[in-house]
Parts: sequence; structure tokens; C-alpha cells
Amino acid sequence: MFNKKNYFQSKTNLFTLYFYVFENIVNVQLFVVLFCLFSCSESQKNNKIEPELISHTREKMNVLFIIADDLNCDLGSYGNSVVKTPNIDRLAEMGVLFENAHNQYPLCGPSRASFMTGMYTNQTKITENNMNLRNSVPDVITLGQRFRQQGYQSVRIGKVFHYDNPSAIGTSGNDDIYSWDQTVNPYGRDKIEEYKINTLKPRRYGGTLSWLAADGKDEEQTDGIGASEAIKKLDDFAMNNTPFFLTVGFFRPHTPFVAPKKYFDLYDREKIEIPKISSDYLATLPEPAVQSIRAKKNQLNLEKELAQEIKEAYYSTISFVDAQVGRLLDHLKSSGLDKNTIIVFTSDHGYHMGEHGHWQKQTLFDNATRIPLIISFPNMKNKGGISKSPVELIDLYPTLMDLTGINIPEHVVGKSLEPLMKNLKASVRGSALTRWRKGYSIKTKRFRLTKWGSNGELGYELYDHKNDKKELINLARNQDYNEIMDSLKLVIEQRIIEASIKPKGLGRQFEDAKPTPKAKNITFGDIHAVNGEILYLKK
Repeated sequence: MFNKKNYFQSKTNLFTLYFYVFENIVNVQLFVVLFCLFSCSESQKNNKIEPELISHTREKMNVLFIIADDLNCDLGSYGNSVVKTPNIDRLAEMGVLFENAHNQYPLCGPSRASFMTGMYTNQTKITENNMNLRNSVPDVITLGQRFRQQGYQSVRIGKVFHYDNPSAIGTSGNDDIYSWDQTVNPYGRDKIEEYKINTLKPRRYGGTLSWLAADGKDEEQTDGIGASEAIKKLDDFAMNNTPFFLTVGFFRPHTPFVAPKKYFDLYDREKIEIPKISSDYLATLPEPAVQSIRAKKNQLNLEKELAQEIKEAYYSTISFVDAQVGRLLDHLKSSGLDKNTIIVFTSDHGYHMGEHGHWQKQTLFDNATRIPLIISFPNMKNKGGISKSPVELIDLYPTLMDLTGINIPEHVVGKSLEPLMKNLKASVRGSALTRWRKGYSIKTKRFRLTKWGSNGELGYELYDHKNDKKELINLARNQDYNEIMDSLKLVIEQRIIEASIKPKGLGRQFEDAKPTPKAKNITFGDIHAVNGEILYLKK
């Protein structure tokens, strides 16, 4: 039989108390009073309320996270006077633009795994495409997963973790299913009419320069469909008053550069400039740097007219993505969600458009490491502001946690950018760190130092952005910069050490995870033999 005296002395069996009350008290109101008194007295005695419960009861700030694929800083708001990006520029006027933001690895899969976990690639152990996040860090709490833990609807539309673009469009690619409550995989006319695409190598698109001025409307393209699906989700969230973390991953301007013809009409191809590189430039670089900008043999020394056609297609595709961003911004405002929604716009890495004689990514030059980053939220004090402080993509995770009042997981090593949005002159780090294969590079406010090899045995590069923003003059052997070199060498060594430490709270971490084996791309309409040989090319 239940002993009240012993119970209240121990206070260890709350369930038994409920049972006793129900058995012995007829008056339900008295039960409620006793329960409240007991609960309140226990809370007061412990004098502690869990922070997670506090954040759960507050009004939640929504998040719209927009990620472009292979987008560099060729945007109006970043000073490019040729490219037409009125909507991204509008977002910059609504928020803070980070002028000196850099990714942690200039390749889609590693970069995305990095910023979605708030860790460096030495910590995620992902340095190749087509790798599953959970094979290397199975216990990690991703950004989307953390929002799920706090009662948000976490939704992915399009590409967030790695996809083979364009071959995996319409599928989930190498997605992380634990990050999302819902996912949408748009599939548009650009995939159905893939056979029409111009390319430097037949039926090669993702890793090869390829382009098309497409027929039809925006809403028929994969990214147009993605924007339409995002608008539907916003309507659902507004109707049901659902807190959301909505991530919209556009597949463009990643190759193939496909956009409706009207965006090509925005540009005068003949006036598009192609960078020129001196014949003796390569001799000033370490061998790994030379290899990085000479890896794509069929993209070297393009004829001027062809290069202009390709660059026009890249700019046109940027403008197409910009239009989809505009659709999202307009709908946020018309639905009233803009009053309670944080907006982030960024890309996974930069992109060369002939700079250093290179096209595409996978280098440690500013063209590949630097990314656009704009953050806006309601009632910002520094709207239209620009931060020149070095920042990293992994800083997004803790920033969004701070802006939404959610506790930051212990494994996250990025730094919150909230102080920079309050004070544009502030800094949270002295340099931004990027890795590419055997090389590491740091970008400070003024300098870039790149080290190749474990001990620098493969060479160094030093660039002074005050006099050389295009990073064409390697000062590593210039005696006038010896003091700068020595100090930056110490900085980069310390940065690499810190980026290689296993974070607390991460859980399991495996070194030997392998990429998923890839099959050949199949363009819709082509006919293949059992062995994969193409028997018929759709024309």
C-alpha cells in the first residue's frame, strides 16, 4: 500500500503520486491544484528551467536559406557592372553583405558537408564529391537537423548536400535524410531537353563547359519549378503558422549554363571581356597551383568568340537564378512572412571565368574560394551595410542559431556573425581558411597566403590585395614581404592545427569513408547497349 509519508520524504516517484491522487481524490480540481503546487515548488527549489524549453516556447524566427550552385561574386551588389542581378542586389539593400566571405573547400560536396555541419573538411573527413555524410561522421547534428530538434519544419527543395549536377537532378543525390522533414526534387525542361545542350565534349555537362539558350518559360526549368515549389511551401507555412527552415538549393549557374533565351538577350556578347594572362605567368607559381589551373585541358586557350559565348551563358544563368530569388522575396513580402523570416543567400564556392587562364573551380585563388554571402532579418539596424571582415561559410551554422535563439551544438567550430551585423567594423576572425587537396590558403583583410605541401615543401604564394586584387603577382620570394610572410606562416600553421582537431560532442568520426561509385550519365532519349555503349544519340 502506498505510504504518503515515505513518498513525500523521498520525492522520487511522481508517477506513484499521480496514481495515489487519482485513487483517493474525487475532486479533479483539487488534483490540478495539487499538481501545480507540487510542480511549482519543485521548479522553485531547483531554480532551473532548461534553455531548450525556453527557446521552444518563444515565437520562432523563420529561416529561408537560398543556396546557388557554382556562383561567384559576379553580382551587381559586389561591384560587377555587367551582370544583371536586381533581386540579389535588392536583398543586399535589405541586409548585410559580407565582402570577404570564403568557402572551406572549392568543390561542391565537401563545401556543402562543411557548412551544413559547421566544421572544416579535416573534421568532416569529406574531401570528394559523392560521399555520404553519415559514413564519416554518423552522429553529427546538421543544421537542418538542429532546426528539426527545435520544432521547426525543415524542408529541402533542390540541391543542398551534394548532387551530381545535372545527372542527378530529379533525385535526392547524396542527401542526408536526417536533416529534413520534407524534400522536393524538381525536374524540368532543362533535363528533358538535355540533348540540345552545347558542350565541349559530347554528352558531358557537369564537369565540362556546356550551355544553352533554352525555349520556354522560367517555370518550366528545374530551378523555376524549385522556386514555385518553395512558394507553395511558404503559403502552407503562413496558413498554418508553422515555424520553418526552408532551404532552396538552385542547380544553376552550375554547368550546363541553361536559361531561357530572354536572359541571354540582356547581354551584348561582343562586349564581354575575357581575361588575358601573360605567357610567363605560370613560371611564378608553385607546381600544384599550376596543375589546379591547367587541369581541364579542353578548356585551355579558348578562342575569344567561344569564350565570350560561354561567359555570356554563365551571366545569363546568373540572371535567371536572380529572377527566381526575386520570386521568393516577393512572395515572402506578399504573404507577410517577411516580418518574421531571416534570409540567407550564398553559394558553395566561387568560379573562374577565364581568370588565371582557368574556367570553373578547384583552385586556391580568390575566384574559387570567395563566395557571395548576404544575410537579412527583420528590423536590421545596418540595412545595406557591408562587412569587410574575413568570414567563412561554416560561420552560417552558429549565426543562424544565435539569430533564432537556439543553443549551438558543441561540435560546431564556426563563429557567429551576429556581432558583425550589429557593428560592421567588428571582426570575429583574422583570416578565412580554405583547403584544396595538398594546399591550404588563408585570406585576411589585405593578404592571401597559400601553402602547398605539409611543410610548405611544394611552395608558397603571397598576394597583396591592396595592389593586386586579381592575385597575379606572387610575392612569396619578394624580400620586401619577408616579415609578412613569416607572420602569416605562423597564422596558417595554427589555423590548420585548429581545423584538424576533432570537435567535442561530434561522436564517431571515420577516416576511411569512400565516395559512392559513379555510373555514366544517361541523357533522356539516348539509347544504350547493355555495356553502356551509346547506340543512338537523340538529336
